[in-house]
Amino acid sequence: MTESHPAVSGTSDPTSTSDALRSAVEAAFPATIADLTRLVKIPSVSWAAFDEAHVEASAEAVAELVRGLGVFDLVEIRRAAIGEGDGAGEGTEAALGKPAVVARRAARNGRPTVLLYAHHDVQPPGEDADWESAPFEPTLRGDRLYGRGAADDKAGVMAHIGAIRALTEVLGTDFDLGIALFIEGEEESGSLSFANFLHENRELLEADAIVVADSGNWDLETPALTVALRGAVAFRMRVSTLAHASHSGMFGGAVPDAMLAAIQLLATLHDEDGSVAVAGLTSADLETPAYDEAQLRAETGLLDGVSPIGRGEILSRIWAQPAITVTGIDAPSVANASNTLVPSVAVRVSARVAPGQRDVDALVAIRSHLEARAPFGAKLEFDAVELGNPFLVDTSGWAVAESNAAMAEAWGKEPVEIGVGGSIPFIAELVAEFPAAQILVTGVEDPDSRAHSPNESLHLGVFQRALLSEALFLARLDARSEDS
Repeated sequence: MTESHPAVSGTSDPTSTSDALRSAVEAAFPATIADLTRLVKIPSVSWAAFDEAHVEASAEAVAELVRGLGVFDLVEIRRAAIGEGDGAGEGTEAALGKPAVVARRAARNGRPTVLLYAHHDVQPPGEDADWESAPFEPTLRGDRLYGRGAADDKAGVMAHIGAIRALTEVLGTDFDLGIALFIEGEEESGSLSFANFLHENRELLEADAIVVADSGNWDLETPALTVALRGAVAFRMRVSTLAHASHSGMFGGAVPDAMLAAIQLLATLHDEDGSVAVAGLTSADLETPAYDEAQLRAETGLLDGVSPIGRGEILSRIWAQPAITVTGIDAPSVANASNTLVPSVAVRVSARVAPGQRDVDALVAIRSHLEARAPFGAKLEFDAVELGNPFLVDTSGWAVAESNAAMAEAWGKEPVEIGVGGSIPFIAELVAEFPAAQILVTGVEDPDSRAHSPNESLHLGVFQRALLSEALFLARLDARSEDS
């Protein structure tokens, strides 16, 4: 490891460079928000049930913005094949993933190369009635921009674009830093072609440091670097007890219906206090900052009289312990319910895996638990499995030091190292493909961004500071000595 140059690309005063970057970010911020608004208007949901043309349009819009930067030698939209067993579907040959935008400029004079990652696809909006404004009509209320993808992760896309714009405004386009850009189009639908994409585009994407702009910050005034992420295990389980539906009056009380079996079985996944009760799932030993129940209630909307679940420090439950949630049930709706014993019920089970445990081991533990406890001899079938390993950041490298310094300068406050209860499964694939790269997980969100939920929003002050942090980080890398 070597020290950074005291100045940036030909200037003798790093303070003046920092001030110039801050001014450039501020001056361009209205245009940055306008570009973000245009991206949010595109309903780029990457799930199979939604029109892929919108994801295509989103990729084209991002590529146009990247080309407009004028710094890359190559800007293209590319796809890769979905890996075998990753959802291509029976009988499907060479199914392709969603479109991703890639770009690269070569490093010069011994400077490092940084890979900037974000994703342009978004979660489904859910019910419009749950939104205070239409999900794909970005709306400014107070200091927040509301809309699906406004935070997760089209603001991440614009953080990269805005940071490069500021850098070129101050340094011109003839700087030495190498930059690769990877704006994915299927993160919200499982990144099914991700490993193949990395392998096929390895030379294009290879870098010394990787910035994954898909996380959040501690609060509105405090930046954060995410150093721990839980892994993910999800699957569909079908619970069946009858060959066909039967009249509940004629046979109820003598034969078990599938709903009864499913409810009893799912109840075994947790103890009475809500802690996960599956043998073989492990926890991690992570230090956590102070965080009390009042803050949990304020950030989650926990109703009065409803208690939190689990044991131990609250942030340990979220960052370092496993969690299991039933996220969906396929069964007759209340409106269509008849007096019938339901023969089969399908549920979607989503689990979070603590850092330090492999996703496949967690899947085996959960499945073994369920199979051993199926009530009344109910038949269980499992499919649609999704896996993602947890991740712990090595914070000893130069990239973390440069990132922390840039955040402190942009925010006026030292960053906090945090864990996140959510998962970014593809990070393990980044590590596998680029084992020597230092990985930084940053983001533009705050505790009230409500990513994946109705009324998702971006706090503009947080966004501007996050954008400035990245611009300062890029400038610091451009100033690193040749033998770094």
